[in-house]
Amino acid sequence: MTMSVLVRMMVRILLGVTLLGASPARGGTVVVYVSEDQVFSEPVLKDFERETGIEVKAVYDTEETKSTGVMNRIIAEKNNPQADVYWANEPIRAEVLKQRGIAEPYLSPNAKDIPAAFKDPDGFWTGFSARARVLIVHERISDKPSSILAYTDPRWKGRAVIANPLFGTTTTQVAALFLAWGDERARKFMNDLKENGIKISTSNGESADLVAEGEVDFGLVDSDDAANRMRQGKPVEMICPDQAAGQLGCLILPNAVLLLKGAPRPLEAKRLIDYLLSRDTERKLAFADCAQIPLHPGVETPSDVPTIEKLKTMPTDYAAIALKLQEIQPYLKAWVGY
Repeated sequence: MTMSVLVRMMVRILLGVTLLGASPARGGTVVVYVSEDQVFSEPVLKDFERETGIEVKAVYDTEETKSTGVMNRIIAEKNNPQADVYWANEPIRAEVLKQRGIAEPYLSPNAKDIPAAFKDPDGFWTGFSARARVLIVHERISDKPSSILAYTDPRWKGRAVIANPLFGTTTTQVAALFLAWGDERARKFMNDLKENGIKISTSNGESADLVAEGEVDFGLVDSDDAANRMRQGKPVEMICPDQAAGQLGCLILPNAVLLLKGAPRPLEAKRLIDYLLSRDTERKLAFADCAQIPLHPGVETPSDVPTIEKLKTMPTDYAAIALKLQEIQPYLKAWVGY
């Protein structure tokens, strides 16, 4: 074998090794704890498995422990982490884990085009595929409400519904209002709601059903609740509130994904995070029944899903909301009557 032939063979071998190293490896395992509804999150995770060859072991919240069960499990496992990734259905829980020192910063390349308002500035969590807090309004109403302030308008006395503010995204909404308006104005708003005879439901879903059945005229719910009733052919429409000049805008609550501190499988974890933050995942969740709003600009959506570019959104500091939420719990319990 001549020296030139040997050199050419070595170059080919080295080039092959380089290209192989540049390709993402297939196989491995990742453990993810999930607060997003299993019916929506599981298909995405199955797609990730098929496309990467990485086995996903997922632990989902149950209806009984909705949105807090797996978060509490992560906290309990802090000193001996079992999971690699947490997929939260809103950023407040991701913030709680960050504040407890359980998250690890990771700046995914797929997060580059997601607006800064929807991700932690230090990379501890990143938002994607959001819900908006919207008004669901019965079609029989001709002069429809366009602001959450309609709750305090005597015209709607006894004709509106809101989910129990001690739970879920309604708690987040109230905490955001306390931050935006200050405690005095927010307390007055909440007290005026009571005086105006609003109904209190057990959940956003129940609120949406009460509007769809015509028992009340409108309610403040998550955008997926409104979109689902519209897709079912119910006589309702979705209104994004407070969109005019000088108004507050609507609250946006994205999913959030984070890398857990001490994750046993960090490489596979980062690949899953990259996948969840992709434009393709956001498109899938927009067309799924959860009807979520992509945060990447220009992602295709169905006609009943608002686009983030066209929404006036409420200025939001999710870290501050997480702290305020805990602070106002005693007030909210007294307001509800517990």
